[in-house]
Amino acid sequence: MPDITKNTVIGEVLATVPGISAVFAEVGMHCLRCGSAQMETIEEACMVHGIDVEILLDEIDAHIALQEDFM
Repeated sequence: MPDITKNTVIGEVLATVPGISAVFAEVGMHCLRCGSAQMETIEEACMVHGIDVEILLDEIDAHIALQEDFM
């Protein structure tokens, strides 16, 4: 799995991590197919949505770890 940081573009995460859209939806980011998601970093999206970027990154890491456990 790719190394996901606050500077990773959301579109890249969506393209490389199966099922990750559910993690974004859980924190209130529902517009994942809009143009912004294809160019916006995780940090930028968190600022717009008022979400703590570190909490979201922890959720993403947990999702990836769970996926790796089943590989």
